[in-house]
Amino acid sequence: MEKVKVFCDSTADIPQYLIEELDIKVIPVKVQVAGESYLDRVTITPGQFYEKMKSTPELPMTSQPSPVEITEAYRQAIEAGATEILSIHISSKMSGTYQTALLAKSMIEEEYPEARIVVVDSRAVTYALGVLVVMAARAAKEGKSMAELQELVQRIRDKQVLVALVDTLEYLQKGGRIGKASALVGSLLNIKPIISINDDGEIYAIEKARGKNKAQAKAFELLKEKVPTGAVSAAILHADEEEQAEIWLEKAKEMFDVREVVVVDLGPAVGTHAGPGTIGCLLVPLDE
Repeated sequence: MEKVKVFCDSTADIPQYLIEELDIKVIPVKVQVAGESYLDRVTITPGQFYEKMKSTPELPMTSQPSPVEITEAYRQAIEAGATEILSIHISSKMSGTYQTALLAKSMIEEEYPEARIVVVDSRAVTYALGVLVVMAARAAKEGKSMAELQELVQRIRDKQVLVALVDTLEYLQKGGRIGKASALVGSLLNIKPIISINDDGEIYAIEKARGKNKAQAKAFELLKEKVPTGAVSAAILHADEEEQAEIWLEKAKEMFDVREVVVVDLGPAVGTHAGPGTIGCLLVPLDE
């Protein structure tokens, strides 16, 4: 077994093949849609979620894992032989999961004094969180120490760049992020907000553009400003937009020196707030 077992919550949106390949432990967020409660990516797939989301007038709701659920996940790993756990979670500005994981850590360390658990606030969400987890898990499999993993996570977090666009303002309005008047005007004018995550781990609007094509062009212009040269690891993130994801992938390969790429389905926990049609690109500059 590798020295460090890597954990995260399901807002990381890590593709299943990477979870299995790297033996990542994912703690699911709960999502309620169309009157039913599900475990993100466990009892409902992204595709099923978006179908239900489109057919119900009520905004889906999410709830973070409980201290008991996280504590039990840590306990199972320790009883299976893990002595160190690196637990990386959604930005504390977006969810209480980080604080809940800290509580679970204190509970487990009382029960298992020999265990060492490090909880990290990713200051990120979706695959901007997921890529930290994936790269840490790869390094853990190579036998890297906890200190080395923490340094790696910090380094990637500081240099990665995420730009995404929201297809409709409807879900931001339903979730109370903007007023009804703004959502109506935005819809009438076909406004596509271009968003990112700031250094404090908050989502913010960089710019707005009219129409999908102009918004896409502007998004890649912003990415090029942030990452003008060098090799990158890229991820295309989408919420029920497979055709657009292919277009964004080709554009990313055309504009950047892409050495590896992942196409990521935004899961129910993230899609609840972003809405169907959201699409983005994450770039991580690679050291050469």
